[in-house]
Amino acid sequence: MQAFIEWFMAGLGKYISPQLSVFLVSMVPLVEERGGLVLARLLYLPMWEGVFWCVLGNIIPVPFILFFIEKLLHWMSSHHMSRIAEWIEQKAIKNKPKVDKFGFWGLMLFVGIPLPGTGAWTGSLVAALFDMDLKHASLSILLGIAMAAVIMTTLSYGIF
Repeated sequence: MQAFIEWFMAGLGKYISPQLSVFLVSMVPLVEERGGLVLARLLYLPMWEGVFWCVLGNIIPVPFILFFIEKLLHWMSSHHMSRIAEWIEQKAIKNKPKVDKFGFWGLMLFVGIPLPGTGAWTGSLVAALFDMDLKHASLSILLGIAMAAVIMTTLSYGIF
């Protein structure tokens, strides 16, 4: 994650505002809110502002993933990108038992506990590919994003 943030700031980050930088980094799969909050702290954004832009950036992709990922994977499979589509599907399959075990709360914890390979992108992917109820999945993912924001804010801004 640190290497990605350094790469981003050396390139595009030089030309855009700190707020937009944090927002965009929070939208990137695997980096997401965790990286955005670290970046917000490195850019000396006030805590409330960093959290706002990170949460917003992390939420934006969720409905698109929930509604369109299956169509995108189908399109990728039929346009010579089947290996990538298969890798994405395998990621969802690998994480499904973690979410299934506790249902709604399992998805929330999966999204909310900031570990590598977890987060809103993967949680949305699992929810979409395994036909979870969209209302429940959306609420669970939003609560997970809020949980991750609290955890990462305390770690990034050194509240404790």
